Amino acid sequence: MKVLFVAAEASPFVKVGGLGDVMGGLPAALNDNGVDARVVLPLYSSIDRNKYNINFVKYIYVSLGWKQIYCGIFETEYKGIKFYFIDNEQYFNRYQTYGEPDDGERFAFFSKAAVDIMPHIDFKADIMNANDWHASLSVVYLDLYRREGYDFYRDMKSVISIHNIEFQGKYNPYVLGSLFGLGNEYLGALTFDGDINLLKGAIQLADRVNTVSETYANEILDPYFAFGLSPVLSSERWKLRGIVNGIDYDKFNPESDNMISQNFSLKTLDKKIKNKLAFQEEMALEVSEDIPMIGMVTRLTGQKGIDLVVEAAEHILNMGAQLVILGTGDPYFEEQLRNLEYRRHDKMRSIIMFSNELSSKIYASSDIFLMPSKSEPCGLSQLIAMRYGSIPVVNRVGGLRDTVEPFDPTRMTGYGFTFESYNVYDMLDAIKRALDVYNYDQKTWKHIMRNAMDHDMTWYNSAKKYLDMYREVL
Repeated sequence: MKVLFVAAEASPFVKVGGLGDVMGGLPAALNDNGVDARVVLPLYSSIDRNKYNINFVKYIYVSLGWKQIYCGIFETEYKGIKFYFIDNEQYFNRYQTYGEPDDGERFAFFSKAAVDIMPHIDFKADIMNANDWHASLSVVYLDLYRREGYDFYRDMKSVISIHNIEFQGKYNPYVLGSLFGLGNEYLGALTFDGDINLLKGAIQLADRVNTVSETYANEILDPYFAFGLSPVLSSERWKLRGIVNGIDYDKFNPESDNMISQNFSLKTLDKKIKNKLAFQEEMALEVSEDIPMIGMVTRLTGQKGIDLVVEAAEHILNMGAQLVILGTGDPYFEEQLRNLEYRRHDKMRSIIMFSNELSSKIYASSDIFLMPSKSEPCGLSQLIAMRYGSIPVVNRVGGLRDTVEPFDPTRMTGYGFTFESYNVYDMLDAIKRALDVYNYDQKTWKHIMRNAMDHDMTWYNSAKKYLDMYREVL
C-alpha cells in the first residue's frame, strides 16, 4: 500500500503544534507495517536544506485560478521516510508558518501542488491523507481530477485527518474561482454558513474522515465541541473514525534525552529526582526533594484551561506545591502569569517562551503534569509527561479521556488523576488527590509512576488502526 501524507508541518523540519509530531511519527510506524508512506510539506525558509540534505528534483508549473505558478520539487530521506517539499519563495519565504494575510492562497497552492507532483515523483498513492484545513483543498483537487477523468488519479482514495476542528479555513465565497480555480459545481460542498469553508469541503468529499482520538470523534458531533460543523459531521458520520495519537519513543526518551540533567528509565526511576533538584536550582526555587513540583508545557489559550489555572494558582501554591509553566499565547494570559510570578516568586515560575530544552526539563523534573484543557482532540503533552514519569492531572475530555486512566487505589491500576467538569473546584480536587498521595504515600506514588512509564504510548497500535481504515476504502 502507498500512502501520501499532505501536511503543513512535520517534525523535525517544521513544528508548530501536535500535527508536526504526528507527521514525524505516524509515517514511520506505517512503514514498519509494510506501507510505503511518504510526506509532502511546504519548503518554508526556516527549514535548513543543508542540515537535512534536501535536494532539488525538478520544477513544474501549477495552475491555480488564472495563474501559472512555479513549483519547485525537493526531496530528502529522514529515518527511512521519503519527504517531498513544495518550493515557491513568494508563498513560503516568510517569518512564520501560519498567520499570514494570504494563507488561503498559500495553502491552496500547496494543496494543488501536492496532488500535481505525484506523476513527476513517480509515486501513485493508493491513499492521499490530508491533514487539517491547510491541506483540505488537496482532497477537493483530487476529486476534481477524478471527475475530469485523469487516469492517474482514477483509483486514488482520500482521507482528511482533523487535528483541531477549531481551525477550518474560512474565506469569502467569491474566491472560489479566482483564487482556488474551482467551478460552481464545488460551491455546495465548500460553502457553509455564508463562507467558503475548506475543512467542510474536505469532510464532504473525502472517502474517510478521521480525528485523533475516539472520544473527540464523538465530541465533534456535539455543537459544543464542533465550532459549527456538527451538522456536517453528523451527515457524514458513517465515514468518521477516531484513532488516538502515539508518541515517538526515540525522540521522547528520558534514558537518552541530552537536554535533561540526569537520564533515567523505568529500571532506574530513583534517578529522576536529580532532575527536579537541578531544575529547582536553575529556576531559583527552594531546592527540596519533598516539595512537589507541578509542571505545564502548553499554549496559553482558553482551550488549554489557562483561565482555570490563573484563577486557582494561589490555592495550588498554598497546598505546598511549586508551579512552573512554559508557553506562549494569548497576551492576556501571558500578563496574568507574569503577575502571578511577581506576587508568588517563592513558588511560581512562568516562562513566556517556547523552548525544547526547557520542555524536556519540565517533563523530567515535575512530579505532576497539569493539563486542564476545555477541549483536547488528543494531546501529546500528557503522553510525553507519562513517558518521563510525571503524573498527569487532566480534564476528562477528548484524547485526555482516552489516554489517561484514572488511578484506582483499590486495584492499584491507572496512572493519572482526572476531573469530569470544567471548573476550578473540580480541578483543585484532582490536584489535591494527587498531592495527598505524593505527600503521604510515596510507595503508592512510585507505583503510579511505574504504571505511567510502563504504559504503551507508541505509534504501533495506532498505525494498525490507520491501516484498517485505509483498507476499508481500497
